[in-house]
Amino acid sequence: MAFADAEAIARHRPYAVPMNQPAHHPWKLPAALAAGIVMGALAGWSVHGHIATGVAVVALIEVAFLLTRIRHETRPMMAQPADVSPLQHDRFMTRTRRIASSLRDLRNAASHLPDAVVLLDQEQQVRWFNHAAESLLGLRRPRDRGVFLQQRFAHSDLSGWLQDGAQEPLNDISAPGEPDSQINVSMLPFGRRQHLLLARDISHLNRLEQIRRDFVANVSHELRTPLTVIHGYLELLDPEDVPELAPVLGEMRSQSKRMGQIVEDLLTLSRLETQHQVADERVPMASLLATVRKEAEALSQGRHQITLESTAEADLLGSPKDLHSALSNLVSNAVRYTPAGGSITIRWKRTPEGAAYSVTDTGFGIPASHLARLTERFYRISSSRSRDSGGTGLGLSIVKHVLNLHQAQLRIESTPGAGSTFTCLFGSARLLPPGGNDES
Repeated sequence: MAFADAEAIARHRPYAVPMNQPAHHPWKLPAALAAGIVMGALAGWSVHGHIATGVAVVALIEVAFLLTRIRHETRPMMAQPADVSPLQHDRFMTRTRRIASSLRDLRNAASHLPDAVVLLDQEQQVRWFNHAAESLLGLRRPRDRGVFLQQRFAHSDLSGWLQDGAQEPLNDISAPGEPDSQINVSMLPFGRRQHLLLARDISHLNRLEQIRRDFVANVSHELRTPLTVIHGYLELLDPEDVPELAPVLGEMRSQSKRMGQIVEDLLTLSRLETQHQVADERVPMASLLATVRKEAEALSQGRHQITLESTAEADLLGSPKDLHSALSNLVSNAVRYTPAGGSITIRWKRTPEGAAYSVTDTGFGIPASHLARLTERFYRISSSRSRDSGGTGLGLSIVKHVLNLHQAQLRIESTPGAGSTFTCLFGSARLLPPGGNDES
């Protein structure tokens, strides 16, 4: 429903309505439609996080409320138009003008939202759009009222998304109306097959994110040299020369080494974040898995039982360095967070969609409330336990970015007190027969 339609309803004269009005009263349709918009927008708001959409939701709630008031207040006057006194009529018309004014204010508020809002009917035709939709999406009045949205954006990044049904949000695309700007777009259903298209300008957020990446990369690079010097001098000091300082020197060496590892992980993460693809090479999985197992045994120092099960009989296509970093990170995490005497199983097996690399441990386990945030930088389930383990808090974030570059997914299953399984799922397009044959 366009806001102009609601305004027209608010200005309607009660005595002009015929007594034999059909059951599908014109006032009932806009109210139901506005309620549908509210429910759809609320559902989409909670999922997609459009903060500015909250303003539109509040406005639409007001529209639904005002239209319902119109409908209920006019019923008695419509039922007995001859019995309506001049005083009742004047009061009603005062309320009607007040409601019409409120609807105009709500329409103006929605028009000036910073996010683009486009109302679509059952046929995906444009019913109404605000000013932000003109600048971000390039829509124009009155030319684009009533046009098919997919046809309007036939030559933009939105075309394929709309053709596929626009089920999931579309992130980080060029704005049709402003090619230099980037937007996120989502489609919210409401009412009877109607939709609300929302578009948000994220250009400023992208610039801030780039500033953050540059800062982290630059600071990490500058810290590498002084940390190397400090660690080198600490290695030259012999605790036997100054026995009373032996514990202090041991702690300084340990923390210096950990700081150096954090810097290296930050540099790796900064590089992965700026990459859009990898230079594909054959990655021999037999030798990589053997290396990962040796590293795990060296880190464990005999405290765990480490088992390797390789049945996939396939190599991977990708970056050997990055894949080694990701796969070894999962194993080292399992060693760090599994008590002595526990077991760790490394598996490489086929799946219906491709192949899976998994690491299963009998460690502490992870509560379900933490699983969704494990791949965030420096996210800690328990600060003291993570510090004691010697981890940097960046390993799983590196794993996630490496897998994204290889079109793979990370799946985490865990039960507190019973251990965890981290699985990397690779598609069949990334698989090669083992050996020197590169034909997939």
